Amino acid sequence: MSTRVGILGAGGFVGKHLNAALVARNDEVRAHTLRDPAAAAAALMDCDVIVNLAGEPVAQRWTPDVKRRIAESRTLLPRSFLHELRALRATRPQRYISASAIGYYGTSETATFTEESAPGDDFLARVCVDWEREALAATDLGMRASCIRTGFALGSGGGALARILPIFKAGAGGRVGSGQQWCSWVHIEDVVGIYLMAIDGADGALNAVAPNAVRNLELTRALGKVLHRPTIFPVPYPALRVVLGEGAYIATQGQRVMPQRTLACGYRFKFTELENALEDLL
Repeated sequence: MSTRVGILGAGGFVGKHLNAALVARNDEVRAHTLRDPAAAAAALMDCDVIVNLAGEPVAQRWTPDVKRRIAESRTLLPRSFLHELRALRATRPQRYISASAIGYYGTSETATFTEESAPGDDFLARVCVDWEREALAATDLGMRASCIRTGFALGSGGGALARILPIFKAGAGGRVGSGQQWCSWVHIEDVVGIYLMAIDGADGALNAVAPNAVRNLELTRALGKVLHRPTIFPVPYPALRVVLGEGAYIATQGQRVMPQRTLACGYRFKFTELENALEDLL
């Protein structure tokens, strides 16, 4: 029996891949924007599962206005959507699955984080805490809720790899800052697989990261090896500040995250080693 899945933000990187995977297994997919929460609720109220992937992109220069949009798109709009869903007084979806990010944990060069770890206290961590709080409000409507904390997602057609690949292909790639910061990466097929596991029944917080995080320097060398390109041009922090503004700290500090609960729920990763994931994609 197929599952009716409503996707908010289906046009994004993860949304496109998830949509394709759901169609491939004969589920019914309904895509809608979250810009009009009332219209979205009316269109998706009879779905079995709602997956909310909508949100202002984080990978841009952070200005006060951008930070406001990042926060509001993950809090006010989902809150309005659930409010409208409640007001319809119809049979509601059984599950609500929200995107989240490993930014929840803050940054560290020494700590290792799991789903049980406490949240950090920087801007992105606070956004993630608020984002997940709004998602968990779905339980007040009798829905089961999950939050997928995704790391540095690698895949075709968008995501982190699309932004850095042209630089590395041109032979101008290199480590970012010291290169010692952790990169908790994940192949897009595993991101989609974890969402499918949540759609099929896994609740709570799930880290969508491969079991083997690497240092930024290791990521740099692996990309160079797979592309057969040199990686001798380090990216200094001041240059990142020009491009990303205050958000540059994410690229230079990083965090080591383990998918402890994801594995305990039964998920088996297709890609556990970075070089294999890059070879598959490139």
